[in-house]
Amino acid sequence: MNSRTDKLRSYFDRWAGNAFLWPAVLVVLCLSIFPLVISLYLSLSRLQFVPGGFKITFVGLANYRKLFFGSEQIHFLGLAGQTSPVGWLIFAAGLAALTWGLVSYLRRGGRSVGGIVGRGLGTGIAAGLLLMLVRTLAPAGRPGTISVTLIYVFVDLAIQYLLGLGLALLCTQRLPGRRFFRVVFLLPMMITPVGVAYMFRMLADTTKGPLQPIWGALGLYNTSWVNDPWGARAAVMIGDIWQWTPFMFIVLLAALEGQSVDQVEAATVDGASSWRVFWHITLPEILPVSTTLILIRMIEAFKIVDLPNVLTNGGPGTATESLTLQAYINWRTLDLGGSAAIAYVLLFLVTFMALTLVNLIRRRVAEV
Repeated sequence: MNSRTDKLRSYFDRWAGNAFLWPAVLVVLCLSIFPLVISLYLSLSRLQFVPGGFKITFVGLANYRKLFFGSEQIHFLGLAGQTSPVGWLIFAAGLAALTWGLVSYLRRGGRSVGGIVGRGLGTGIAAGLLLMLVRTLAPAGRPGTISVTLIYVFVDLAIQYLLGLGLALLCTQRLPGRRFFRVVFLLPMMITPVGVAYMFRMLADTTKGPLQPIWGALGLYNTSWVNDPWGARAAVMIGDIWQWTPFMFIVLLAALEGQSVDQVEAATVDGASSWRVFWHITLPEILPVSTTLILIRMIEAFKIVDLPNVLTNGGPGTATESLTLQAYINWRTLDLGGSAAIAYVLLFLVTFMALTLVNLIRRRVAEV
């Protein structure tokens, strides 16, 4: 009797746990999968307003064809210019690095058909993106929203990581006032992206604002930064770097303060220089944290929309327009199919970049 009672109690306990767990799981699945499926259908459809409501017509890959080969091609992919020898040299160097990485993988053991196909496809996509950047950034070229987004991501990410790491290394030293600066460095992260955009819009205004006397003294009165494409892009990137460097700083500072000091002290006693200690001991120890940090920040950087929307409104022309801003503008003009198609291209691009980063860092960690 007791054995049967114990079995019933165990059975009901197990199902009671599922009864409490599954409603939450179903809600999360509905909130994540349902919009994903609907947006996929919208990317293959066209929305039309008709008397009494709206009509959604399935058009297949027409929205994607419009982006890559149709009326939105220059806006999306950019306009190729006359590539200089330096540009072709950069492309050749990047292609050689990609080929070397693929050949190195093929020479290693434990290869699979899926891994070979995936890395071959990834190498081709990376080479195509590099060629697009080289051609659209050439003289007389015009970068599309993909190129502009990639510029934002890689330039901002590199500068943010280097600045954050440098500030974290400084704050680990026994310098006067380091506790004060630890707090000051975090202040930009507490401001919303819209607030940062409006602040930099005010600071970049040479006709009024707190920096107007400085602009006047430099002879830059009544000069507009956003009339020049690269000046406008630089303004957006400076604002993004200013806001997100503290995020890099605080995480890297925690990683540096959490590392073991025994190896560092032993290497210092043996006469190792500060650079060798950092390169061979500190950097490998913070590499797992850096991987996660860069991955999170990269995903967020691909979704940049507040700064270019408020600071430059995507201009001049479409010079500072990111993929997310282009999708938002299409959505605002009721082109829901085109907006969803851009969003899915962005999803594919982010997934590809994230997987590439994880594979590269995993190989680096394995070598260490």
